[in-house]
Parts: sequence; structure tokens; C-alpha cells
Amino acid sequence: MTNPRHILLVLGLAVFCLAARGAETNEAEWIVEALTPEGWFDYDPAAGIAHGTNGLIVKYGGAVLSAERVTLNQQTGEAVADGRVQILRENQVWVSEHLRYNFKTRQMQAEQFRTGRAPVFAQGEALEGDVTNRVFTARNAFVTTDDVSEPFMKIRASRLRIAPGKWVEARDAVLYVGGVPAFYFPYYRRSLAVRANHFTFLPGYRSRFGPYLLTTYRWFWGRALDGALHLDYRLKRGPAGGPDVNVHLGRWGEIALKYYYLYDQEPETRDGIEPPHNRHRFWLGYDATPFTNLNVKAAVAYQSDPTLLRDFFESDHRRNPQPRTFIEAHRLWNNFSLDAFVEPRVNDFYETVERLPEIKLTAFRQQLGNTPLFYESESSAGWYERRFAELTNRFPATNNFAAARADTYHQINLPQTLFGWLNVAPRVGGRFTWYGDASGPGAMTHEEYRGVFNTGVEFTFKASRLWPDARSRLLEVNGLRHIVEPSINYVFVPRPHPAPPRLPQLDTEWPSLRLLPIEYPDYNAVDAIDSQNVMRFGLRQRLQTKRVGHVENLLSWDVYTDWRLDPREDQTTFADIYSDLIFRPRRWLTLESQTRYDVDRGQFNLAFHHVTLQPQDFWSVGVGHWYLRDDFSPRPTALGRGNNRFIATFYFRLNENWAFRTTQHFEARDGRWEEQFYTVYRDFRSWTGALTFRVRDNRSGADDYTVAFTFSLKARPRFGLGEDAVQPERLLGN
Repeated sequence: MTNPRHILLVLGLAVFCLAARGAETNEAEWIVEALTPEGWFDYDPAAGIAHGTNGLIVKYGGAVLSAERVTLNQQTGEAVADGRVQILRENQVWVSEHLRYNFKTRQMQAEQFRTGRAPVFAQGEALEGDVTNRVFTARNAFVTTDDVSEPFMKIRASRLRIAPGKWVEARDAVLYVGGVPAFYFPYYRRSLAVRANHFTFLPGYRSRFGPYLLTTYRWFWGRALDGALHLDYRLKRGPAGGPDVNVHLGRWGEIALKYYYLYDQEPETRDGIEPPHNRHRFWLGYDATPFTNLNVKAAVAYQSDPTLLRDFFESDHRRNPQPRTFIEAHRLWNNFSLDAFVEPRVNDFYETVERLPEIKLTAFRQQLGNTPLFYESESSAGWYERRFAELTNRFPATNNFAAARADTYHQINLPQTLFGWLNVAPRVGGRFTWYGDASGPGAMTHEEYRGVFNTGVEFTFKASRLWPDARSRLLEVNGLRHIVEPSINYVFVPRPHPAPPRLPQLDTEWPSLRLLPIEYPDYNAVDAIDSQNVMRFGLRQRLQTKRVGHVENLLSWDVYTDWRLDPREDQTTFADIYSDLIFRPRRWLTLESQTRYDVDRGQFNLAFHHVTLQPQDFWSVGVGHWYLRDDFSPRPTALGRGNNRFIATFYFRLNENWAFRTTQHFEARDGRWEEQFYTVYRDFRSWTGALTFRVRDNRSGADDYTVAFTFSLKARPRFGLGEDAVQPERLLGN
């Protein structure tokens, strides 16, 4: 049998909403709903007053109120609520047992209250709202960043003012730590905005630095300007610091400027390089898209000496040991793009190919009318200077050279499908390059013209098979699909004239752990182009299953190699066999493998294997092995000294407050623990702390010991999610 209260509630809601719509043509709509099956209310249309009980929710103008009992005046907008009262407006939550709120004026009154909008929460008595300024005042209140009922750290004040989403202000305030008064503030004010000014401190000790303190003041000036001011001191090395400035110009771009100066009292000599006492770094970045399909980028990366980044900015050095300085403008159309690129050298200790400038026009692969032919091209022209690094060279700049170059490449493709399953893509192309007379002390070439012809064909197809009934609890298999994609790519390039040694080597081949491209325009070492008669064989496999409603790769395996039908003098008939494999037998277990096997010598030139286990969110283990064989061949692509390194990481969270992480790097060639990290994490509710200890074997001189303490508010974390695990050196301030 239908509950008559439900019928009354529905009829009341209908009358209430109709009355609201008729009386308020330009205002928000009133909505009243029951929170429980027993919830109901009475409505007087003449007076515009509603009274309900047993759990109701009222919505109006972006505000939501819920309570056990509510009396609402539609005309004035005032509501009197009792019993587990909650109000949500502008992401700010207010909680009380008895509360008076005006939906139209936003005025609020409560004898006792709690409120919160991350990162700040408050609780107190005698809450009142300022209608004009939307500022709320309270007495005998406290403010905290702990989102628990009994906060560890809080500031208790006799009088509290809150502007939701803007700021909180306390007078006659006392800081409590664990219930113990620790500090008195006659006046305390804190911004509630995400972009709020704040300090960060990182104290530590490093055997090369002595005790040190890294201090940063993060500041915000409106939406268009923010930055940081660094003031650091290392006992052995001296004072340091500098500003960071970020300018946000909307479509006119983002500007980032960094400057850091250090008076190094005891600079360390490394590899025969003795740094100066005055050491500094300047970085300027710019990125803008002022108009549709037009992008402008620029970067200036200057440093006083080659070891500055490695000594004091370890994270930046590991990510990019040789930052570039350039200006680039990129214009994009449907089928074409135009690039203007300028790259000068600002650090004479880095080898750089200067481009002053280079202009490049690219035609993307596009169909030629209604024919089955597709056309693509790439043309460039510029002035280039190859400047070699000037470090300990007694006669610097004696081998630098420069030359003008204009290059144009065009290719026709005829992709088609045979027998309904075989993809065949023959191609033919040509390149013409002009080189001007080389100049400079290292110049050895004269004006040259070179033509290059290329042709080839690529065969690919895809086959798959489905086993919908395949099941395995051990491997979390819910159906299987196997996808196989074999490929053969043949490339023929007759020996060009003149040969590469007669040309200025500006864009040439560089060392690489993987196979270089064999077809144009992907192969972009323009000045190193030589004859090719090669077939690249590839086999790509995917084994897929469904997990938690999503299709995932259980196994991904790519194998590829080259068969050189007419190898050059510096080549073997068969290239190394490359294998890239990722195997996820469980969602929490990942096995990765990358290998490079030398067929002629029967040995691995590269082997990387890594296993990651994370069956629970409170612990994880990672173990890896990185092997790279020595390569001291005279070729410019030689990799140099190799490695035989083992890497292990372990993370364990003891409870909600304590966690531990360690990372180990062991070099098996000489039995050295190259680097060891140990970090203990402590959760203090409103902020987190990390105590990190690192030992590094520098192979020359004494071992390097570092210990540092990092802490940050949860509301404004110092690191992004997982950043301290990927870059543990950042916990040391490097």
C-alpha cells in the first residue's frame, strides 16, 4: 500500500515548484527533496512557507542544505534547520546541529559549527555572516589543515573571520601541537587560495657541502605572475640563491625565467676541469600559441661551467645533461608545415651544431588528386656551424667549421591492399643537396652538389585469433586475443656521389641503443647518407585479455633486425636482433625486457630486464639488471664504456603514519655499490616529512654521504605523485 506521506510529498513538491516558478521569473529554482522514505513537508502557497522533517534537502542558487528538520520561507530565502545540518556552497562545507541560513543574502548564523574547504578547516561558536562582504565571524574557534576531528596541529583564536575560498583571519591566537600550546599570534592570517604565498625549508648534510639549508619562498601576484625566491647556504661551498619568475600571458604565451648564483668557496676539480668561484645559471623559457596553428618556442640555457648542473642541480642534469638554446616558430596547415629554427651556442664547453637560421618546409603525406599516389616532401635551407666542445683543449676552436646547405627531398608512395589482407606500399624518392664552401679553421670541404635516389617497398599484414572462453585465475585471463603483425621493409639507395667524407658532417649519425630508421624522411642524418641495400624484418605480437571491464595487453613483444644484402665496409651482413617485451601476468606484476643480440659474435650487446611487484598499495618491489657491452670502436656511433648494473627498489608502508623506501645501484663489473638511498616517511596529518640518507661511490676520492629532511604541507605538496620515487635525489634538494 502506498504511503500517504509520499503522495503528500509529491503533491507538495509540485505545488512548491509551480509557485516558485510563478513568483520568481528571474531567480533560481527552488528544489526540495526527501533524504529518506519517511521524509515529508507541508507547504503554504499563500505565505510561501514550507516546513518538513525526517530528512530533507533544499537546493537554491548553487547552495545545497540538508537537515533532519527544515523551515523555509520562500519569499525571504531564510531557512532554519536542525539536526545534522550541512550546507554546501562554492565547495565550502558548513556543519552544525542548529543553523539559520538565508539562500538569497547568504547570511548564516549558528551557535556551534564546523566548516572545511581543503586545505583549511575550522570549528567554533557563535557563527555569523556578513551579507555584503560574504565574510563569516566566530568566537572561540580554531583553524587547522588536519581533516580529522582531533587535529594534531591547530591555531585556536578568541575571534575568527573566514572569507570562503579566499582567506581566514585569527586574533588572539595560540598554536597548539599535539594539545600543547607552542606559540602565540596576536594576529594570524592565511590565504585559502591554491596560489598562496608560502615558505619551504630543506635542511641537510652532505660530505661535499657540509651542513646546508635550502630555503624557498613561493609567491603569487594575481593570475598573471608568480615565482619563487631561493636563498641557500652550504657551509663548505658558501651562500647561493636567485629568483624564479613565471609570467602567464594567455594566448601570448608562458614565460619562465630562472637565475641562480653561487660563490663556491671550494670548487671541486673533475676530469681536469677546475670550476670558477663565481658560478651561476640562467634559464629562460617561452611557449606560446598566439594564433591558431602557430606555435612559438624559445629557450636559453646558460651556465658558467660544465659541472654546475651535476654538482648542484642533479635532477636537471640526469634529465637533460646538455640543455639546448633555441628559438623556433612553427606554422601548421592541413597538408604543410613551416619551421623557422635558430640554435646558437651559449656554452662553449658543449658541442653544438649552430643553425643561424634553418628554414624547413614539410609536406605531409597526401593524396595526389584522384590517383592512388601519395606525395610527401621535406625541404630545408640554412647556415650551419659545427662547434666542438672547448674544455681542456690547449688549442680551442681549431677544428670548428661552417657551411651553407640547401636540401630538398620528395617521395611518391603507392599504398594498396592485395588479396584483402596484404598491405603493400612501394615508394620512390629523390634528394638533392647543395653545400657551400666550408669556412673556419677546421674546414676541409668545398662547394658540392649531391643527388640521392631511393626506392623500396614495405609489406605488412595483421592476423588475429580469438579464444573467448579462455579463463585463468592465476593470470587474470578472461578471454584471449592474439594479434600478429609481421613486416618486411626493403630499402635500396645506390652509392651517392660525392660520398659522406667529402661533405661537411653537420647532421650526422649519433650513438643510439636502438636501430636507426632506414627509410626517408625518418632517417634524418642528411650528411651521413650512404648506400643501402637492406631488408628490415619485424614481428609485432599482442596477447590481450579483459580485466575489470577493460582490454589490456597481457603480452607485448616486438622483434626486429636488418639483413644487409650489400653491406658497407663498416657493416656486418646481419644487424643485431632487437627484442622489446612487456609481460603483465597480473595487474600488480610487470616484467620488462629489452635485448640486443649480436648474431655474428653470438653475444648480447645490450640486456635490460626489470620486474615490478605491487600486489598491495602498502608495499612494492622492483628489481632490474642493466647490461651494456663496451663499445670502443672507431665509428662515430660507438657507445663507449658499458655497464653491468643491478637496480633494486623496495617500498613498505608500516601503517598510516610510517613508510620506508630504499633504492640500490650495484655495479657488478667492479663490485661497487654506486648509489644507495634510504628514506623514512612520516605522516603528520596536515603535513608529511621524509628523512633521506644517500651514499654514493664517486670512484675517485672519498664516498659522498648525504642526509636531508624534507617536509611539506599536504595542501601544497612539494612533489607530484610518485615524483620522489622516480627522482629520489630531489629529496636531497638536488
